[in-house]
Amino acid sequence: MSAQDEVRKASKDFYAALNRMANGDASSLSDIWSHGAEVTALHPIGGRHVGWDAIRESFEQVSQLASGGNIELHDQLIQVAGEVAYEVGVERGELTMGGHQTSIDHRVTNLYQREAGTWKMIHHHTDTSPAMLEVLSRLQAEQS
Repeated sequence: MSAQDEVRKASKDFYAALNRMANGDASSLSDIWSHGAEVTALHPIGGRHVGWDAIRESFEQVSQLASGGNIELHDQLIQVAGEVAYEVGVERGELTMGGHQTSIDHRVTNLYQREAGTWKMIHHHTDTSPAMLEVLSRLQAEQS
């Protein structure tokens, strides 16, 4: 299998795990991500998370609110340079957070690094989602 095909499989595995997270279970993301202190994520709800522990916690927090999620990657482009690869595309789908449905439609960049022969995610960056931020704002208002 070519390196590009291996990264495509890692991406498919990431989006399967992301969809499980969007339906309340973030546990399988642990298998996809590198667990180093240098990994990073910039999620559609804002903020920057550095290190696997912070990233895991951010996904777990969203999963506690999430249900009915379906996220697909479109317009995928993968480039491999040695032991590092990136993909760009557009994430599209829907997600219910705390009972409020929102649409997903944002650009994404994912970086992968080969670790012991397996491609692991080291960075995930999406556009900020005004729709998701508005849902979170509503949820905060409901709790007040």
